[in-house]
Amino acid sequence: MNLVKNIFARLWALWAIILFILTFFIIFIPSMLSYLMEDYKGQIYFMNVSRIWMKSWLWMIGCPPTIHGLENFQKGKNYIVTFNHNALLDPTISAPFIPEANKTIAKASFSKVPIFGWFYARGSVLIDRKNDQSRRRSYEAMKNVLLTGMNMCIYPEGTRNRTKEPLKSFHDGAFKLAVDTKKDIIPAVIIGTKKALPINKFFYLVPTRLNLYFLPPVSSENITSAELKQKVFDIMKDAFIKKGTSI
Repeated sequence: MNLVKNIFARLWALWAIILFILTFFIIFIPSMLSYLMEDYKGQIYFMNVSRIWMKSWLWMIGCPPTIHGLENFQKGKNYIVTFNHNALLDPTISAPFIPEANKTIAKASFSKVPIFGWFYARGSVLIDRKNDQSRRRSYEAMKNVLLTGMNMCIYPEGTRNRTKEPLKSFHDGAFKLAVDTKKDIIPAVIIGTKKALPINKFFYLVPTRLNLYFLPPVSSENITSAELKQKVFDIMKDAFIKKGTSI
């Protein structure tokens, strides 16, 4: 039985990659039109195209997303949105489903991939974590994203969680940014990607229903960045445990 499941999962992963490439070329030119628009409106358009693409692709690979808690985004306000990070599928269900315009903090290396790099860079604040100057530039760029009224999408764990704990320890950046810019944080928890794409299995994907929970905003007023980090960590850990066992 395990052998059959392993063969299926690897064939399904191949199917997912083929579909990803084919659908990417369908949406590539429409998405690039965003470069011709003013930054904020262009980013709204870009995210709408991305949302259509990801919703369609996830459905086609048997990983349909259900989004909860959109009512926690107040119209006229923008936020820092923090996500847990378990699998390479996480970016497909995170930023595309944040309401309104947003950008994601992302690895600069992926922007060098031919053709796809143009798409990747349009939705991202790029960072080379090994370069101090790049980290400083990206921090200022994230502040500018928030100042222009966009949301900022951040994975405070930094990299995928390879531990047995619900969450890895958080880096400081998202919380220092929140305090510095006086922006609230919306914690968000992704459930299902760890099962669909296990981190310890190479080239493996199984159809799994995915759930994304946007939780109530956490204020950055009258709190230190360290206290805010711990508060958001506790909220996300508790939600991950409760939501993960209730579906």
